[in-house]
Amino acid sequence: MGQRRSERRPFMKIAVYCQHVLGIGHLHRAVELCRAFSAHGVLLITGGPPAEADLPNHVRQVQLPPLKMGRDFGGLVVAGSGSDLEEVKRQRREKLIRLFAEEQPDCLILELYPFGRKAFRFELDPLLEAINSRAGHRCGVFSSVRDILVEKDDARRHEARAVDLLNRYFDGVLIHADPRLVRLEETFDRIDEIDIPLVYTGYIAARPPQNARRGLRRRLGLSDGTALVVASAGGGQVGTALLQAAVKAANLVATQISLKLVAFTGPFMAAEDRRRIKRAAGSSVVIKTFSKEFLSYLAAADLSISMAGYNTIMNILSTAVPALVFPFTQNREQRLRADRLASRQALKIIDEIGLKPESLAVDIMAELRRPPPPPVAIDLDGAAHTVRWIEQWRRNQAS
Repeated sequence: MGQRRSERRPFMKIAVYCQHVLGIGHLHRAVELCRAFSAHGVLLITGGPPAEADLPNHVRQVQLPPLKMGRDFGGLVVAGSGSDLEEVKRQRREKLIRLFAEEQPDCLILELYPFGRKAFRFELDPLLEAINSRAGHRCGVFSSVRDILVEKDDARRHEARAVDLLNRYFDGVLIHADPRLVRLEETFDRIDEIDIPLVYTGYIAARPPQNARRGLRRRLGLSDGTALVVASAGGGQVGTALLQAAVKAANLVATQISLKLVAFTGPFMAAEDRRRIKRAAGSSVVIKTFSKEFLSYLAAADLSISMAGYNTIMNILSTAVPALVFPFTQNREQRLRADRLASRQALKIIDEIGLKPESLAVDIMAELRRPPPPPVAIDLDGAAHTVRWIEQWRRNQAS
């Protein structure tokens, strides 16, 4: 007869550390990863501004005193209070060390570190050292990294430090990407110096509910002849210009065809920017801050207009919605991902000129008339693959 369930799939306590500093894509990817560990207990440790997240019952969230990136990208600031930055750092560091001593997790998954999040060395390096020096209980440590890393000012020094930390404290690197689309070495030169396993898990992508398109369009009262366009700005700290252009373009398109635009501003958009977008909205436009049904909106949509962050792109691919994307220009990450997918006809890129309402209206009309994009051969089961790899690692440790 077969083995007992506990032998086939050992129960673990998993700690997932996620620090979002600008958008909420990192948080949503971490939540989707936590969701996949449904046979285990998960502790989700977050350190950014509080954001709504639909957590399953097996996930318990611990919120550190929140820090975020300043609006000028000049450094960390305390979110939501006038507390002293150094005092908040001290509180966070002590809370993390105490939490791990009390919980004693079997695995720690660190989102992005040490490939990024250098500003959080003040708490992560002491935590890694505490885990490494602890006698008895063995806690595996894994770096969870997306497909594309942003460029650094001193790349050689940054990469040397990352390699040293990986080889000293970590048990593996979980690369949430499909190497057929992009490989980590394209944005990290010293990959051959990493001595621990490098695991391509596939992309982490949530899936919409079954029959989401039909159900949501019925609830919205949309006829088959009405085009639904969804515009979004992720967390909302960037993307205001895109949403303003989308709203104004929708006003123009609505004079030619039956159209409904639903624009999601995100939870962190400045209040004045949100008011400006609402003032520009015509009768065919609905403005929302956030919805737990965002994937259903995309599944129901005939077109998506958005930035090109990791989670947004995965949402586009998992719902197969035609898409216009405007990559964030601050670094290479979004543009590189968008270029790779545009070459596979999975989406169309718009530039600064394309943000003029008249130009964007032309693009919207063209995309609505175009046949749906062909399926793209990309692995979107990264969460499930990650769970299976971690479980196998744990079994190997026990044998």
